[in-house]
Order: sequence, then C-alpha cells, then structure tokens
Amino acid sequence: MGDAATIRERRPGVWEVRSFAGRDESGRPVQVSRAVRGTKKDAQRLAAEMTVRAPTASLARVSVSEMLDLWADNARSTWSPSSEQNQLSRIHLVKTDRIASLTLTKLTAVEVDQWHARLKRQGLGEAAIRNRHLVLRAAMTLAVRWGWVQTNVVAVARLGKRKARPRGTLSNDEVRAVLASASALVAAGTIEPHAAVALRLAAVTGARRSELAALRWEDLHAGRLVIDSSIAILRPGDGSRRPTLRDDPTKTANRRVVSLDALSLQLLDSLKVGVGSGHPWVLSPRSEPVNPERVTAWWRRARDHAGVDARWRLHDLRHWSATTSIVGGHDIRTVANRLGHSNPSMTLRTYAHAVEAADAPIAQTLGGVIDDPSPPTLEIYATLSDEVIDGRDGDEDAST
Repeated sequence: MGDAATIRERRPGVWEVRSFAGRDESGRPVQVSRAVRGTKKDAQRLAAEMTVRAPTASLARVSVSEMLDLWADNARSTWSPSSEQNQLSRIHLVKTDRIASLTLTKLTAVEVDQWHARLKRQGLGEAAIRNRHLVLRAAMTLAVRWGWVQTNVVAVARLGKRKARPRGTLSNDEVRAVLASASALVAAGTIEPHAAVALRLAAVTGARRSELAALRWEDLHAGRLVIDSSIAILRPGDGSRRPTLRDDPTKTANRRVVSLDALSLQLLDSLKVGVGSGHPWVLSPRSEPVNPERVTAWWRRARDHAGVDARWRLHDLRHWSATTSIVGGHDIRTVANRLGHSNPSMTLRTYAHAVEAADAPIAQTLGGVIDDPSPPTLEIYATLSDEVIDGRDGDEDAST
C-alpha cells in the first residue's frame, strides 16, 4: 500500500487531507492536499480513498494506458457482462492511439482535442468518438479522485455534438399484426406457448428482453409485475460450450412495479394453467430461465410471419410502448418509472419526438378554452376561487 494519508483540522469543521502521490520528473516527492468540510469521519473517509496502492512506477511515469486498466479493475464489479465486453472493447480501441502512451502528467486538453481530430480523419463518426472519449474521461475522473492529477483534462476538452435523428417507431397496426402472428403460431404448435405472452408483455410493460426472461411467477401480484432482475448471458472466451445464464439486477439496479391490462393477465393465467406451475419462470417450462436470445428469436418468427418490415427489432417494442404512452398524454415521470429509466431526463432525450407530438393536443385544449368559454370552465374557476378564499391549496379534502 502507499503511504497513509494524513489529516489535520485547519479550523472547526474544515480538515486538510494530505497524501503522497509519487515523484515528479526530477525525483522530488509530490504531495496532494484536499480540503474537507464536515466531521473527522468525513476526513478519514477521504484519507482512506487517497491511500491507494502505489503504482509500479513513479507517478510521473504512470501512462494513460495503465490508468485505463486501473479504472477497469476498479469498476469491473459494477458492470454487467455485456457492459464489461463493451467497455473493455473501447479501452482496447483507445490504446490503439498514441494518446495511450502519454503519462498522466503529460496529458492535456490539447492532446485530447488532437486525438479527437485524428479519429475524425480516420473516418469515425461522432458516436464512436464519444464512446472512446467517455471511457478515457471516466478513467481520468478516477485519477482525480485518487489525487494523482488535479484536473480531468478529458472532461474540459471539446467534444463534437451528436446529430440527433428522429427515432422511428412501429405503427400500432404493425404491433397488433406481430402479436396476432405470435398467437397464431402458438395455436398452430409451431412456436412455444410462451412466445405470445412474452411479446405481449414486451409491448405492454416496455421491459427489456433480459428483464422478461427473468420474470418469475412470484413477481406477479394483484395485477402487477415486479421487475427487479435480468438474465445476463455469460459467454466463454473460447466458445467451446453453451453460454451460462445468470440472474442479475436490472440495468439500472432499480426495482419497479408495472400494472398489467386485463387481457395480459388473462394470457398469463392461461399460460400458467397450460404449462403448469411447477417451475419458477414465467417464460420457461424448465428449472432454468429462458435465454434472452430466445425471446428475440420469437420476435423474429412472429414479425416475419406477419410480413412486418425486418428492420424492426424486439427492442423497438420498448420504444413503441414509450412513444405510445407519451403521445397518449401520460406524464414523463410515470413513463420513465415504467421503463426503468433512472432519470426522467433520459426519457425526455430519447423520446423527444413523442413529447413534441403530445404537444399538439395541448394547443387544441388551450385554444378551445379561450375560444369557447363554457360553464365547466367557469365552474373550475369558481372552485379554484373558493379554495383560495378558504385557504385550501387544492390538494386538501374539502371535508377537512
């Protein structure tokens, strides 16, 4: 371990934490000092974070490549298998550029901007550049937290703006056609009975395929589904055996409860009666869950049988669910919770086109109120006036 960080109280409630951060190019020791406002425990917590394992070389010689590896080792436990694969791939791509050979002390915003320019000359799009940039930014954020650098120069470097393209969506008729096709295939015995239920749930709940695969019968309560896990696919590196399925938390590690419509509940009841309830999984007749890729295969069979355009993916049912909910007038926060988005702002960014479409009826409503003063409008005004006079805020029961 590196030398332990020291703490001292500079004045009541303000602490200074100092730690050894290696040596500079002249061989002189480098110390990093951080101020903490709070209790002594807060200072001790920061000191523990700053007391990190000393690098194999002096701080002046720690490279961007080494920092990327340290970040990956530190964050790996929080990644899902698919996220790990993506992040390691991006780290590898960053390392193919000469920026990876720079030391942390030599990395500047100029170097990062020049790196972006090189990637553009190679023909990479903004999305690919952004993915590599975000990996390097995360690694340097860790370096700042550890006290190895003072500023995250990657975060201040200029990054091109993504060109937002309106997201297309399945039509209502296409969704109905695929669901009807799945039911017909089940009735003909050419596809598993779970397929029709899986696709219906995908449309009604907006759940991801990994979340659908993880549904258990015990997750169904009083017409609602509890979604709190997902099935991760672990693939062996040599491809010599079947992938392993692991029950993991959801993508955002959040638990959510979604309501189901009457027909979806009826289909679930019929499925449970038809295949028996001696197994835990909703979409699997065995003791192990269904592979999420099997759910995708059901979608493709039903889509192709219905004659729907092959460009539509299973995930587009999730987009249809969100878009239809927003256009139908449901508020963003409720839709975000239903989709499992950790932040409603993500829902707004992803489905801005649906928000714009939902804006048109608002204009008609407001215009109608202005142009057609009707008794209901006056009654509403009177009700609000009474509440103001009575001191009520509109949320209180009139009887209390």
